[in-house]
Amino acid sequence: MSRLADPSFWAGKRVMLTGHSGFKGSWARLWLTQMGAEVTGYGLSPAATRSLHALLGSESATNEHFADIRDGDTLASAVRACDPQIVLHMAAQPLVRESYRTPVETFDVNVMGTARLLEATRAAPALKTVLVVTTDKVYRNDESGRHFPEDAVLGGHDPYSGSKAACELVVSTWRDSYLRERGIRVATARGGNVLGGGDFSADRLVPDIVRAALTGETLDIRSPMATRPWQHVLDCLNGYFVYAEALHGGQTDVAALNFGPAPDERQIPVRDVAAAIQTAMGLPTQWRDASSEDQPHEMKSLGLDPALAGRTLSWATRLSQDEAIAWTAHWYDGWRRGADARDLTLSQIDAFMRG
Repeated sequence: MSRLADPSFWAGKRVMLTGHSGFKGSWARLWLTQMGAEVTGYGLSPAATRSLHALLGSESATNEHFADIRDGDTLASAVRACDPQIVLHMAAQPLVRESYRTPVETFDVNVMGTARLLEATRAAPALKTVLVVTTDKVYRNDESGRHFPEDAVLGGHDPYSGSKAACELVVSTWRDSYLRERGIRVATARGGNVLGGGDFSADRLVPDIVRAALTGETLDIRSPMATRPWQHVLDCLNGYFVYAEALHGGQTDVAALNFGPAPDERQIPVRDVAAAIQTAMGLPTQWRDASSEDQPHEMKSLGLDPALAGRTLSWATRLSQDEAIAWTAHWYDGWRRGADARDLTLSQIDAFMRG
């Protein structure tokens, strides 16, 4: 059984969480707060009509700043005010298709935003640990279908992937030039594709399914046969948390770890994930193949090798991909039937922690 985040470790810890208003960030801030951490959030005001941040309520963060990660002065002020012991950096422009539309902005947010944060941490006296979240897409993907280990060559076909690969170099530079000499452990976490309730982002499979269900429109799937390292958001966040614990306590100095399902789990194509979620929500299994339409290039296959995280942290996904799909569908089905989003989220965190 995979190692679990330790509430006794997080209790009372001052944590600065960037991107706290996003999908993964909203799950993270609620879970950290439940474990007793003093969370300071820094992120953009949610732009979508719906957001998990709004549904959960702002009381899930001890303090929060709505500002751009590229605003160096505001960011530095927030770091000083928090005086964090741990920084979890999740703020990003996270969408591949959006990166094609706004490549310069994507690089500015993902690369220079990270540089500004790391520069601000140099003046944080209590800081001991920085964990920067990048992505499974940092690897130069040759579409061979192999599962990439951490020492695979970095690269990126699209602006999002390229910006995240560049972000890895930024982290390495600040670690080696400034932070290591202060005894601050700095690492990157490369997470696979996450499923979970409360994601309302554009151009993502599950939010697209939910929007189609709410509006009665037909679901468009751009790459029906594409495969991804699907995992539940709680498994991914659990990996980040136990990694930060190990870094903070000096149990590891590994500079980067992958978090995703094991390579021996079956590769589930997008169309099958969509059908499973629709079935679990009691929806017709209907969708339209939009792969022939003119659209930016996206990789067809992507896989991670998380063996090093298993050896280093005793981490593995606790939920199978089928369970991740079922938990995600349960959250959205409950929410659309009127259940409270916060209660749904807390109940899944509790069930995950109980195993």
